[in-house]
Amino acid sequence: MRCALIGEKLAHDFSAELHGKLGLYEYALKELAPDELGAFMRARDLDGLNVTKPYRQAVIPFLDELSAEARAVGAVDTVVKRGDRLIGHNTYVGGMEALLRRTGVSLGGKTVLIAGSGDVSMSAAEAARRLGAAKTVRLSRSGQNGAVSYETAYGLYSGAEIIINTTPAGMNPDADSYAVDPGRFPRLEAAADAVYDPLTTTLVRMARNRGAAAEGGLYMLSVRAVLSAELFTGRSLDADTADRLCRELLFEKRTIVLIGMPGSGKTTVGRLLAEKLGRSFTDTDAEAERRTGMSISDIFRLRGEKEFRDIESRIIKELSLSCGGVIATGGGAVLRKENVDALKMNGLLVFLDRPENRLVPTADRPLADDAEKIRALYKERYPLYLAAADVTVPTCAEPRDTAEKIAGILK
Repeated sequence: MRCALIGEKLAHDFSAELHGKLGLYEYALKELAPDELGAFMRARDLDGLNVTKPYRQAVIPFLDELSAEARAVGAVDTVVKRGDRLIGHNTYVGGMEALLRRTGVSLGGKTVLIAGSGDVSMSAAEAARRLGAAKTVRLSRSGQNGAVSYETAYGLYSGAEIIINTTPAGMNPDADSYAVDPGRFPRLEAAADAVYDPLTTTLVRMARNRGAAAEGGLYMLSVRAVLSAELFTGRSLDADTADRLCRELLFEKRTIVLIGMPGSGKTTVGRLLAEKLGRSFTDTDAEAERRTGMSISDIFRLRGEKEFRDIESRIIKELSLSCGGVIATGGGAVLRKENVDALKMNGLLVFLDRPENRLVPTADRPLADDAEKIRALYKERYPLYLAAADVTVPTCAEPRDTAEKIAGILK
């Protein structure tokens, strides 16, 4: 069986990896220019297709039949060949329904705001209605075609409890953006974002910071892969398949970020951990030295701490957009909230907690080159490390044992 995903730009799509994990058929990514779509669809030489933007509506004239979900939302993201007929389905409804359930918040009787006015927003609205939402409101910048503007929503629907994002806002490389500000909704209970790259979008982070439950789009993508596979093969998969796919891909895509005091072993442990997991390794201090052609001590001495922090922040910003490696940060990386926010987009922050009496001053660490400086830094930064960390790992006497401990936690 031969299947594929078609779209105009697919470089950052995770679908091939998810379907590959199922191992049920061949699966490829096939980029098509708009003028190539017609000939491709008329050829009918694949057994199953997933369809992404901008073709979820454009494929419909080439199909012989639409499922109820596809008719309801006017968009197709899965095509199955049965004999000589092409049947269009929509898995976005089921995927979004599963993502909303994953937040753990009931939509019964709630007002749901949906950022976006395209076909995915229609799928989200259908999913919300199935889950009992009292009202669904689609939002757009223009406020046209049945949607309301964001500014109108901030005033008229300030009591909304649920936000769903179906726009590209927040997607790499524009990861700092967001379509709708969750801080404008004091009764917000949950947010769901269809964007899965980065793993934790700015919208999801902002919503969680307000105490709301929030989920990014990776689980939705995993559910949609399973729904598509069932349509392609005509067989039911185990109920926990989507959870397994999401868990496995999250492990592969999440960057491991080591934070902690100077001298806590981040570089040594990071290299060992990267070797064990078969991942790339980057040390932000070493990268700063490479880019400037200067040692960290010389950067501090000749350019000052602020210039070093600016260099560090630029490096962290760039690294935060990548997935799956191991990063050892400088001891002061957590001093800037922007660094922590950036690293959390794709990263799991692991605090290497080495006791103060085991931190050894060295001359190449300008802020920690004597015992008194270390004591002062430890007192200042320890609460910041704890606040930033997703996981705190007490260090072992041997760096390799610490790396093994972290690897065990990740599993």
